[in-house]
Amino acid sequence: MNWPALKEKLDLYEKLMRLDKPIGILLLLWPTLWALWLSSLGRPNWIIVWIFVLGTVLMRSAGCVINDYADRDFDKHVERTKERPLTSGKVTTKEALALFAGLSLLSFLLVLVLGNTLVIWLSVPAVFLAASYPFTKRFLAIPQAYLGVAFGFGIPMAYAAHIGGVPPEAWWLLLANVFWAVAYDTEYAMVDRDDDLKIGIKTSAITFGRFDVAAVMFCYAATLAIIGWIGYTLNLGPAFYTGLVVAAGIMGVHYTWIRGRERTPCFKAFLHNNWVGAAIFAGIAVDFLVSGRSF
Repeated sequence: MNWPALKEKLDLYEKLMRLDKPIGILLLLWPTLWALWLSSLGRPNWIIVWIFVLGTVLMRSAGCVINDYADRDFDKHVERTKERPLTSGKVTTKEALALFAGLSLLSFLLVLVLGNTLVIWLSVPAVFLAASYPFTKRFLAIPQAYLGVAFGFGIPMAYAAHIGGVPPEAWWLLLANVFWAVAYDTEYAMVDRDDDLKIGIKTSAITFGRFDVAAVMFCYAATLAIIGWIGYTLNLGPAFYTGLVVAAGIMGVHYTWIRGRERTPCFKAFLHNNWVGAAIFAGIAVDFLVSGRSF
């Protein structure tokens, strides 16, 4: 066996799955953790938590693979993406589709371990959303909203895993994630706006036009408002709201970075959204701890 060639191929698969860039995993993981803690009132089943964490890594990886497959002809015209493994021809389309199928199958096997019928059924639209999102950039004016549903579908699945149902609270939390995804992915799209205009891809940064910064801040505010309302209905306390205040402060910093619409600061703001998700989760988790309702 040619070990150097095998290692090179595995490195290419790693890059195709973006395992070298974990920000996508984190942006997918935080809303799932919000849901796991809220649905269990701070007492999550740790087996369920670890299954969802591993499932998040697998599905994000699968999403990156199918995204590059869908965009392989577009990416060659974008400076930031033209050297991706699939676009550069270092990985074939057959390899990419096989990798996507394998990752999706592993995710489904994890769902089966839970033995929860509702979660199994919810996994079907979850896979469909992940597989279809890349193609929405051809016809949806704000494909980032679709991304928010795809990235947040772990929310209803988390509720189903813990309580056997999906209450309205879960769908509101999913809506909050949609607003958050539109905000951070608009920042991301602002980086590639010039290239996307040339090749005809639709993004929220193009749709919002000169109101892009205002739209990002509106979506941030809507995210916090919805999550704050959910916390209010659950009688969460000061620690929860402190987390929201910290998140709001981070969002304010992002405004100072994106208002000039320069590529590097906009990308920095996108990456920094990890701390927004972390602050919200910390507020939720700590509030349950200090209230004595957790563990």
